[in-house]
Amino acid sequence: MGLLITAAAPSATAAPAGIEASAAQLRVTVGSAKGKAGALATPTANATCTINRITVNRFSSCEWVTVHVDVIRVVNGRPVIEGTADFNVKHQMTLKTNSANWGEKFTVSKAKTTGKGKGVRVNISATSGGGTKPTVKFPQGRTLDSVGNGTVSYKSAAIAPKKIKPKAKTTYKYTFTKAGYRPGGVSYASATYRCDNYYGSSRTNRSGCAFPEAPTAVSMVGLARIDEGIRKLRARGGHYGDPNGGKPLHWMINKTQEGKNRAAVCPRSAPADMKRVGRTSCDEYPFASSYEGGTHLPANQRTITWVKVQENKSQGGRITAWRGQMHVMDRDPFYVITS
Repeated sequence: MGLLITAAAPSATAAPAGIEASAAQLRVTVGSAKGKAGALATPTANATCTINRITVNRFSSCEWVTVHVDVIRVVNGRPVIEGTADFNVKHQMTLKTNSANWGEKFTVSKAKTTGKGKGVRVNISATSGGGTKPTVKFPQGRTLDSVGNGTVSYKSAAIAPKKIKPKAKTTYKYTFTKAGYRPGGVSYASATYRCDNYYGSSRTNRSGCAFPEAPTAVSMVGLARIDEGIRKLRARGGHYGDPNGGKPLHWMINKTQEGKNRAAVCPRSAPADMKRVGRTSCDEYPFASSYEGGTHLPANQRTITWVKVQENKSQGGRITAWRGQMHVMDRDPFYVITS
């Protein structure tokens, strides 16, 4: 996640009559924004906004950038700044868990201007990849002298069942114009999003989208032995998957490797004392279905717990439901919540 920072490149648009291409121009720069994953959140929570940052949770992003425009004229071979315009743009994008079509709102602030920075006009467009088409609604050609509000609507082609679309970003492109000056432009990108219909079937469409770099979490609360086993590991210093300062786990879609991970840590048969109390099912942590599963982590960062078969089945159902709701795919980061 980050911004594509582009200084004003020479535009293909012809310079106004009587003005040399290099004599008068608009030069544009955008503030550098760093990506930041927000706290774990529900599907309805909006990401918070911080200046010159892209903040994301699983289904929401807020991108807030600053833009600077110099109005320049070349005098005796040297550029002279005749005026400036400074403003910011705040984007709030909200994805949908049950649709591959979604929307975004953005606000262009009133510019602070000096000299001939007043009266600069702006046009805004957007492009995307992965089969998603963004459409911008904005009063194109308006000046930066007042607040401007706009929207971007996203439409995606139908996604076949069991399919995951490529990750994509929105690239926002700004073109600035002012009578007597050559146009200037700048572009930057949104956070990365991804749409899928992985859990869909011929009878049920389960398309939806998420920000894959934003971790989600699955709860083991209520699964007594499994919850207890993970808590004991964390008490001994095991920190993977711990939402309270630990490193995230990463989901793996590979049944063959999942089986190898489980076999690497789980004995074929439960110990006699566990059999006597009906705890014959081996539960491994980190999960065999994660890239940290099996013996990929040091012994002090993993554990197994013997549980009753029904508890392991309940865990499986819970994980499946969580993955579907949160659109968790291969290599997505996640945490595990315990009591």
